[in-house]
Amino acid sequence: MKELPYQTSFLSYMQLEKTLSANTIESYRFDLMRLAQYLEQEKIHAVTGITTDALAKYIRELFDTGFAPSSIQRTLSSIRGYYGFLVADGMMKQDPTELLEGPRYNRYLPAVLSVDEIMRIFDAIDTKKRGGIRDRALLETLYATGMRVSEIASFTFEQILSDDKMVRVFGKGSKERLVPIGDIALDWIHAYYERERALFSRPHSDSTVFLNFRGGSFSRMGIWKLIQSRVRNAGVTKKVSPHTFRHSFATHLLEGGADLRIVQEMLGHANITTTEIYTHVDREYLKEVHRSFHPRYKSKMPI
Repeated sequence: MKELPYQTSFLSYMQLEKTLSANTIESYRFDLMRLAQYLEQEKIHAVTGITTDALAKYIRELFDTGFAPSSIQRTLSSIRGYYGFLVADGMMKQDPTELLEGPRYNRYLPAVLSVDEIMRIFDAIDTKKRGGIRDRALLETLYATGMRVSEIASFTFEQILSDDKMVRVFGKGSKERLVPIGDIALDWIHAYYERERALFSRPHSDSTVFLNFRGGSFSRMGIWKLIQSRVRNAGVTKKVSPHTFRHSFATHLLEGGADLRIVQEMLGHANITTTEIYTHVDREYLKEVHRSFHPRYKSKMPI
């Protein structure tokens, strides 16, 4: 399904009747094209056959893939507008978006992998098979630097400062930050470059570090699928997304005693309140340790 039914009519209506800007219309077009790809992937061949649950699953996947809350809210607006248009014109009887809710960001506590779970994922990757070294290097880099999925998808060799064991990361709004990477991730990147990258490189390939099978950079969804496969192979049952490695990076630093301001700088958060969510995770970890190991935790006061 390359284009949703009546998509052109809907966009024309939004432009002429709602007087939306050309940029907003183009954003709506992109959102609907992405929805069409999702419906095709889920083998839903008619927009009238989609359910609220199917749309909710789609929104959750966007969230897990690392889309910004603002992008997801815009996607919701696009989808609601489209289905509202279909219902108003009599092409559908019921609007599946009426009960659709977006993720509750303010209540969200990120899922975190333990160090043991991360090592299980790493060790389960067969580096003798094609793509194994690449995938190990990519996941090692995610965990070593706390990059966002969009940042590692566009990561280039020019951003690696090997002598300093640092990487230059270009985040939201093209803001640049320097993040340590460490020897292990660097060694895996070098191994990938020397032994495997040529298998993926094509004449059109640029200096992007991690290439897909077509010789181009990974999409967000491509990295998400790669991680799902590797996590499944490792037998880890937690729900894991690219952002889970970022969350784990921050949480493990704080557990080790890192200063919150330093973690904020490495994550590229403009506001420290965004970073403070990891202190909540850290407190939960401390309470779990206390529950598990303190001899008096479960003891009751004698009456």
